[in-house]
Amino acid sequence: WDTHGQPMAPTSFFIMALSTAITAHTITRGLPRAIPIYRSLQNLRKLTSPFRRVNTYSTVIGTPSISADLLKTAESYPQLIDGELKVSKAERCIPIINPATEEIFACAPDATEDELNEAVEAAKRVFPSWSALSHDERLAYLEKFAAEISKNSEEIARVLTMEQGKPLVMALGEVKSAGGRVGVIKSVGPLEPEILYEDEKSRTTVSRVPVGVVAAITPWNFPVLIAVSKLASALLVGNTVVLKPSPYTPLSTLMLGQAAARAGLPAGVLNIVSGGDTLGKSLAEHPDVGHISFTGSVNTGKKVMATASAMLKKVTLELGGNDAAIVLEDADVKKAAEKIFRASMLNTGQVCTAIKRLYVHESLEEPLSEALVECSKKVRIGDGLDPKVTHGPLNNKMQYDIVRDLLEDAKKNGAEVITGGDAPTGKGFFFPPTLVKGIKEGVRLVDEEQFGPVLPIMTYKTVEEAIGRANASPFGLGGSVWTSDPDKGEKVASLMETGITWVNAHTVGDFAGSSPPFGGMKLSGIGREHGKYGLEEYTELKTVRVSKNL
Repeated sequence: WDTHGQPMAPTSFFIMALSTAITAHTITRGLPRAIPIYRSLQNLRKLTSPFRRVNTYSTVIGTPSISADLLKTAESYPQLIDGELKVSKAERCIPIINPATEEIFACAPDATEDELNEAVEAAKRVFPSWSALSHDERLAYLEKFAAEISKNSEEIARVLTMEQGKPLVMALGEVKSAGGRVGVIKSVGPLEPEILYEDEKSRTTVSRVPVGVVAAITPWNFPVLIAVSKLASALLVGNTVVLKPSPYTPLSTLMLGQAAARAGLPAGVLNIVSGGDTLGKSLAEHPDVGHISFTGSVNTGKKVMATASAMLKKVTLELGGNDAAIVLEDADVKKAAEKIFRASMLNTGQVCTAIKRLYVHESLEEPLSEALVECSKKVRIGDGLDPKVTHGPLNNKMQYDIVRDLLEDAKKNGAEVITGGDAPTGKGFFFPPTLVKGIKEGVRLVDEEQFGPVLPIMTYKTVEEAIGRANASPFGLGGSVWTSDPDKGEKVASLMETGITWVNAHTVGDFAGSSPPFGGMKLSGIGREHGKYGLEEYTELKTVRVSKNL
């Protein structure tokens, strides 16, 4: 049985077992001896491809059979491989569901092993020439790419809303932000070499050099913005990229490939392939990939890291969060409530740095709860294409079921629902903003990442208690402190075990100035994205010591 409860063909089971054996062989015998076996595995996969189920990923999202007209839509979303926009065969397609209607509206390519290998080989081949270009030359290509994204932002945004569910105005904002991402990293400038030491006899220089082929694997909550953030940073410092989007939201990312082709990006520098879990695993374990940049769940991130460990590949992992917000006794409830509500319910709660636990001083519980309930009354749930809608559906049935299960478990453990809680009937994975009280740590809704619009409100007596409870989580992505005294807030924020902490704000968009590093502690990830630190993430340190005399 596979990970989705489907019966696995004997050939597939054999390949899976052999893959595990190769990983063990690599660890014990070394990479050179393992590569020939890996190549044999790739050939075996080709031989067994006729036995693969058509539309294998449809089992994950529970879709019916697909009409010929829908299969043909895959031609509108070609993959970018070695500079060419390649249309896949109709029988190899991933059905894409509109989460507002639960209906298939298009299909995306399901890349073959040959297509994946072609993409990686192209990226490897062009790496020497791309990395040899100057910073300004690479930047010029990326600026043309960003301009093409901006030109087609409305078209991309509409597709993004249909496959992801978010309101169109928010989708358009995401696409425009993605187009502007190049301008943000442009302000950082090139990563200049540093002379550590020099005298009349010698000179020691440390430089940042690109890794090689980067595998970028992106999630379904902000597919366009996260994809461009990864590829722009990786490409600017001289790497080449093979990008694989989530099978729930591949279409808008595939449209980025069309933008890259129009921009004249050199063949092989950026490749975009789409497919299910198997494709992501194959990309991550490919011996010619030197760095894996993954954004997604903790469980999948652990698998990526295990795969990378076999060949000691670099990894950047931006994983889950269970962000705590601490509201201090002196906070202005009216001013804080609207920001807190937005930071917990943005994108229907499907944000890695959304507020997912709210710790409120016991004297403010009632007024803050009432203010948050008032905020919920302004929400309009529905299809993101409707301009009156403020919050769309959850992206997929799996996430919808997770949110419902967590809320039901909380109710069984004494939670009081003060607003929301009842999903509307009819089609669509809609779930209302929901606020609950009366629970604490030990209940799944508090301990786990809900990634949806359900927020537990908990009280505390002392600041030390609040900090301790906030830090007790195995996650450490983001956090925030709310207070009328910013200096006191900063002291409390410094004690929170998170990669990024706000005072009187929450969510990345509240930062001003240049882009700060973004990433988490503990189970929330490894490495940093964005800005100077994000550029450095896609490089290796290289030391050169020159003796001036023989």
